[in-house]
Amino acid sequence: MLISYTVENWMSFREPVSLSMIAGRERQHNNRLAVIPGYKTRVLPVTALYGGNASGKSNFCKSLFFIQNYVVQGRRPGEMTRVEPFLLERSYSQIPTRFKLEILIEGTIFEYSFALTNDKVIEEKLIEVGYSGDAILYSRAGGEMTLGDYTQDEKEFLGFVFRSTRDNQLFLTSSIFNNSDRFRKVYDWFKNVLVIITPNSRYQPIERFFDESSPLAAGINEVLPGLDTGMGRICGESVSAESSLPQEIRDILQHELSEGKTHNVNVGEKQFIVTKHDGQLKVQRLVAYHKSREGEVRFEIWQESDGSRRLLDLLPAFLTMLNNNSQRVCLIDELDRSLHTLLTRQLLSGYLDNYKPESRCQLLFSTHDVLLMDQDLFRRDEMSVVERNIDGSSALITLCDYKDIRKDKDIRKSYLNGRFGGIPRLLLSGGLLAGS
Repeated sequence: MLISYTVENWMSFREPVSLSMIAGRERQHNNRLAVIPGYKTRVLPVTALYGGNASGKSNFCKSLFFIQNYVVQGRRPGEMTRVEPFLLERSYSQIPTRFKLEILIEGTIFEYSFALTNDKVIEEKLIEVGYSGDAILYSRAGGEMTLGDYTQDEKEFLGFVFRSTRDNQLFLTSSIFNNSDRFRKVYDWFKNVLVIITPNSRYQPIERFFDESSPLAAGINEVLPGLDTGMGRICGESVSAESSLPQEIRDILQHELSEGKTHNVNVGEKQFIVTKHDGQLKVQRLVAYHKSREGEVRFEIWQESDGSRRLLDLLPAFLTMLNNNSQRVCLIDELDRSLHTLLTRQLLSGYLDNYKPESRCQLLFSTHDVLLMDQDLFRRDEMSVVERNIDGSSALITLCDYKDIRKDKDIRKSYLNGRFGGIPRLLLSGGLLAGS
């Protein structure tokens, strides 16, 4: 689970901005808060980010995507870190960008932080947050490394790993690349637990769609008829490699795809899954079946509406989070893109209605859908607004920071009237716009 996150000097976020997932003193929807034994902490299952266009919502999401990529993939020798500092003041290009996360892994909270410029890591620290005190697992600063309480052999090996860690690489990443499992569960949190879905991406892996016997495919086909898309079911359909893939793509896959491995291929609007079996390329595509008076009618997925395709992008994530054992932390940028507000609300209600104190999954999302800003659906500490200041920097405010919001208040009108910020500052009147 994500406990808290702070970012500084990243894109439009000039000053430190923090998002806390720790529940406040709100009394609404207390029954669905995650309870963390030992820490005497209750954690929110969801956070909704509101804000006008260019307020910084997507920049906030991109920061977590950057962290995930930087931790999991690392950087090649001589490669820039590709960090994106605040650009509206020149001095900030020379100031380190800072990230700090508190994450829950197997009942223990870890604090992981690092700071970097465009060419190197300046600081990095991993702390185990204990019930009665904290333990520094390692701290890196100024070209020096301080290690925690390890055996002599561990210290010698981790010291070797640090000396081989390049300036543009995180020590956490380097330790995994050097076959050390000491911090693997922290690395695996970024690799396997954190799931980020952008407006133009989907929950992976898509190959689960093609196996109708898998729980994920079965779950999708169970709920699809009740979502009024016209689709009754989806499934994979085998096609020939020659008729579906251009020659140059087939040549590359034949040469580079390992036996038994799978690869997703996009050809225009069409998407295929390719597997190499006995040296041959096996190709499938996803199709949908609609019920008609004459039986089922087959549609290719690219023939479906944008909203139906977006729903298929998101459904696997929601179904995965409904699993009682799910540990996923899912971040969705523009959750409501191409979706009707009632459909979006149904997805959110289904997720929240099944949340229990022992649940460990989370959902963070950005949206413009004001109809979702409803205290019957969310607690006040589950709704935040990203506001662009006059100087171009972004700030983040949680609605529980406004003390005069009653629990029975319709907060949508207050938001649209600018009470909380995070709305467009429109300077053109309708007449001016029409005459432009």
